[in-house]
Amino acid sequence: MTAQPLGERGTIDVHLTAEDLATALRRDALDGLTSTPKHLPPKWFYDERGSQLFDDITRLEEYYPTRRETEILQREAPAIAACTGATTLLELGSGTSTKTKLLLDGLAGAGTLERIVPFDVCEAVLLTAGPELAARYPGVRVDAVVGDFERHLGRLPMEGTTLVAFLGGTIGNLVPADRAKFLQELADQMAPGDWLLLGTDLVKDPARLVAAYDDVAGVTAEFNRNVLHVLNRELDGDFAPERFTHLVRWDPEQQWIEMHLRADGDQQARLGVIDLDVHVADDEMIHTEISAKFTRAQVGAELAAVGLELDQLLTDAAGDFAVSLARKG
Repeated sequence: MTAQPLGERGTIDVHLTAEDLATALRRDALDGLTSTPKHLPPKWFYDERGSQLFDDITRLEEYYPTRRETEILQREAPAIAACTGATTLLELGSGTSTKTKLLLDGLAGAGTLERIVPFDVCEAVLLTAGPELAARYPGVRVDAVVGDFERHLGRLPMEGTTLVAFLGGTIGNLVPADRAKFLQELADQMAPGDWLLLGTDLVKDPARLVAAYDDVAGVTAEFNRNVLHVLNRELDGDFAPERFTHLVRWDPEQQWIEMHLRADGDQQARLGVIDLDVHVADDEMIHTEISAKFTRAQVGAELAAVGLELDQLLTDAAGDFAVSLARKG
């Protein structure tokens, strides 16, 4: 697909259309709600309401990852820029690139920044963010890409010395096999001398981890139930989201947080668009997300397995979160 102009100094390359997303939602709902146990991918939390709820979550006292990662980037961005000498910053799951502006300021200050590549599933977000980035960094090209990082890593436009940023701990949403596949595909796209900046939440007191996903104000509970609102709207459904309880568990063996929706009573729902009748028994759970937590050794090992050499593992002052800088040799 040919990239289209985006402002005076940019392009947008669309590999994921609204129809692609609609098809994926239909497939995921059919597969997930006819499986045992039932499951739905966390990507479907994020319609406009879900994105606002997650923004609210990042401001909660219990939810430390966003604050801790921002602390690291504020402190280390100039050093990261100096270490990498990157001419291109490519961010996976960029959204509005809020945290990434710290890195961009560092690269711009070092005088190396020539190109920004924001990569996201939402075309509307990139149509707004792209020109804003171009205005903030005069003389820098902005080449936005609309795609899914689980499907379109082969379409990443790499040139010059590239710093790939994958922040927010999003990699923790992937089970180990999918995580290894993602990292290998990403490393295969990188050239020798390119860099990866990876955000990972670290293993800590399970009580703190559970609290981060089960806040007392109930914002995360609403975020979790929002996936049912998305199904109702997009697939002509009649789920009763208020009849599902938000449930969070820490799995010490897998070292991840699990989020579920537990049915309060026997329920029957219909998704008209895919002609599916769904029975959910009392206390039956729909699995909606994992969020894996990491040790320092584990991060280094998983990067090394795909040919990326860990240069630095940077943490916040409390040691809650890590931002790892790795180089392809």
